[in-house]
Amino acid sequence: MTEPRTVRKVFRRPTGGLGIQSKLLIMLLAVSLISIIVTGIIGYANGRDSLNAAAFKQLTTIRELRANEVENAIQTIQTTVRLNSITSDTAQASVAFNQAFSELDQAGPYPADREKVLDFYRTSFVPQLDERSGQQYDALGLLPNNNAGIYLQSHYTSGTDNYDKTLTINDAGDGSAWSAAHAQYHPYFRDLIDNLGYEDMVLINPEGQIVYTAYKGVDLGLNLFDTPENQSALSKAVSQVLRSDSVNTVVTTDFERYIPSLDVPTAWIVSPVGTREGGITGVLAAQVPIQQLNDTLTGKESWEPQGLGKSGEVYLVGEDHLMRSVSRALVEHPDTYEKAAISNGLPPATAKRIVEVKGTVLLQEINTTPVERALKGQEGTSLATGYLGIKKLSSYAPLRIDNGPRWVVVASIDESEAFAPVEVFTRIVMLSAGALVLIVAVIALLLARVFIRPLNKLLGGVRRVSSGERDVTVDTGTRDEFAEVGSAFNELSRSLQTKADLLDAERAERDRLLLSLMPEAVAERYRQGDEAIAEDHTDVTVVYADFIGFDAYATGMNSGQSLAALNEILTGMDDLAEQFGVERVRTTKQGYLASCGLNVPRVDSARRVIEFAHAAELLVSRLSSQWGTNLALRAGVDSGSVTSGLIGRTSIVYDMWGEAVNLAYRLQDTTGDPGILISQRVVDRLGDMFPVTPMGTVETTAGSQQVWKLDMAASGV
Repeated sequence: MTEPRTVRKVFRRPTGGLGIQSKLLIMLLAVSLISIIVTGIIGYANGRDSLNAAAFKQLTTIRELRANEVENAIQTIQTTVRLNSITSDTAQASVAFNQAFSELDQAGPYPADREKVLDFYRTSFVPQLDERSGQQYDALGLLPNNNAGIYLQSHYTSGTDNYDKTLTINDAGDGSAWSAAHAQYHPYFRDLIDNLGYEDMVLINPEGQIVYTAYKGVDLGLNLFDTPENQSALSKAVSQVLRSDSVNTVVTTDFERYIPSLDVPTAWIVSPVGTREGGITGVLAAQVPIQQLNDTLTGKESWEPQGLGKSGEVYLVGEDHLMRSVSRALVEHPDTYEKAAISNGLPPATAKRIVEVKGTVLLQEINTTPVERALKGQEGTSLATGYLGIKKLSSYAPLRIDNGPRWVVVASIDESEAFAPVEVFTRIVMLSAGALVLIVAVIALLLARVFIRPLNKLLGGVRRVSSGERDVTVDTGTRDEFAEVGSAFNELSRSLQTKADLLDAERAERDRLLLSLMPEAVAERYRQGDEAIAEDHTDVTVVYADFIGFDAYATGMNSGQSLAALNEILTGMDDLAEQFGVERVRTTKQGYLASCGLNVPRVDSARRVIEFAHAAELLVSRLSSQWGTNLALRAGVDSGSVTSGLIGRTSIVYDMWGEAVNLAYRLQDTTGDPGILISQRVVDRLGDMFPVTPMGTVETTAGSQQVWKLDMAASGV
C-alpha cells in the first residue's frame, strides 16, 4: 500500500527583475560591505603587526627576567657553597668526620648493625623506592659497601621514615668519635640548611665516601667512586673538583635521579673543602632545592599576575630535551595535560607517571623548534607548536651557568591568547561598520515597507502554508483590496487546516494498527508499498508458551471478563518480553509465540528466552494464586533458522514459521504437564548456565530430538 504524497507548491518570485526594495538594499549594503572590507583589512594588518611585535617583546622581557633570576639564584648558591667550603668550621668538620669514619670502618664489621640496616631497607626504604620509581630494587645491592656506612646507618638512619626528625638529632649516644664530631659540627650545617633552604648538605672524603649528610639518609657511607654511582653527575662533579686542586672551584650538576632521595630528580653544587695553606681535605656538596627553581620560574605559581595570562609559562629544558622544571598545564589541569601529552607523542606510561608524581622534571620530552634553536646557542622568538600540540608564541635562549649544566629557557603563551587583542580590535572595527550598514538598511526598509507591508503579510502567509504550517491567518492592516484578498486567504487556510487534521488522525490510527500487528521495520516496508515481505533468520531462539487451565478458569465468565483476564496475562508477558529483549510474534487465546534474535540480532538469545520463559512461568503462577485457580505455563524452546513475514493480501497477518517454530510447538506439547521444555540445540548454547533434566525424545523430520526440562528448582531460583 503506497502512502499518498502531500504535494507542496513552492512559491517563487517571477524572474526578470528585482523589486525596488531589493535594489535599494543591495546598493546600500554593497557600499557598506566595501567600506567594512577595506577598513578591516587595513586595521587588521596594522593591528596584528603591532600587537604581534608587542606580544613577542613582552615574552622576551619575561624570559630574560626569569632567566636572570634563575642564573642569579644558582650563582648565589654557588657562592654560598664555595664560601662555606673554605670556612674553618667546614674544614675542621671535614677532617674530624674523615678520621672518625675511617676509625669506624677499620673497627668493623658490625653483623648486628648490618642485619638491622638490611631489615630497614627491606621493610621501609626499598618499598618506598620501588613505588616512587616504578622499578624493582634489591636491598642487598643498595647496602653501603663499607663497615662505617653500615654502623652509621644502623645508629642514625634505620628505624625512621622521617628524615626531618634525623635532622634534629645531634648525638646518637653510641660514644663513637663520629657521633662526637656530629654533635659538634652538625648544628652548624643544620643552620645552613634552615637559613639557606638547601635540600641537604654532605661531606665527601677524597676517596669518594660520603662521611656526613645532614639528613642521615641511605647515602651516608656511600662510596661514589666504588659503586654504580661512579657514573653519576655527582660522582663526576666530585672527581672534577678534587682534580682541580683549588678551593675556589665550584661545579653545578644537572638534574638526575638520585636513588637515596627515592629516585627524585636531584642537582648538586659541589666545592672542595680545605684551605689554601692546608690543602683539600674533602668535598662539600649542597643539594639544590628544586622547589626554589620552580618558584623562580613560575612566580610561585602566580603566572597570570606576572604577565603570562591564562596559558603562558617559563620552563627549563636540558640538552637531553627533557624538562628541568614543572609544567603549568600539569599544575593547573593534570587530567587535560595527560591526554594532551599522550596525543602529542608522549608514551602513556610516562604521562601517567608525570601525573602520579606531579612533576615533569626528567620526564616530559620537548622537541620543539624553540628548544632546538636554543640548544644550538641561538636566542630569539618563534611561532611554533608547543610540547602539548598547541600553537605557541615562544621566546628562547640558552641559560648561562658557570661550570654548570647546559640548560635552555623558554617563555611561551598560546597563540590564541597572545593575539586576542588583535581579534578584539578586528571585532570592534567589524561591529562598528556593521552597525552603520544596519542603520542604513533599517532606514531603507522603513521607507520601502510603508508601500509593500500589506503584500509582504500576504506573501508571508502563503509561504507559511507552503512550508507546511497550519491554521495561518493574516491581517493586512488595511481596508482596501488587500484586505479582501486577506479574508479569502484566511478562509482557504481554515479549510486546509480542517482537512489536514482529518488526514493526520486517519494516518495515526493506521500506524497504530500496523504496529500492533507487526514489527516497526516490517511496518515501514509495508507503508512503502512492499507487500511480499519475508525474511530468513539463521540464529533465532523461539519460545511457544501455552496457558494451561485458562479455559476452565474462564468458564462461566462473560466475554468482557474473560478478555480482561487474558489481557492481563498477555500484557504481563509483553512487559517481560520487553524486559528481556524478546520479541512477541503473535498470540492466541491459549498461546504466546515469541522469539529472540529475529529483528535484533542477539548472541545470547537462548539465555534471554530461558530467563523470559522462567519469568513468565512465575507470572502465571502469581496470577493463578491471585485469582484462586489452577493456571500454569507450558513452554517449548528451540534455536535455529526461521522465516518471518506477512501472510495474506486482504487480511494481513505477521507470522513466523520454520523448523525451530515447529519443534518449539511440539516440545511444549510433549508431556502435557506444566514446565519449560528445551531442545538439545538450546542446551548446547546454554552449557551449564541452567539445570536441566532429560525428558526423552521427540520425533521430527530431521530425526529423533532429545528433550530437556528446565529445572530451576534445582538451582534454588
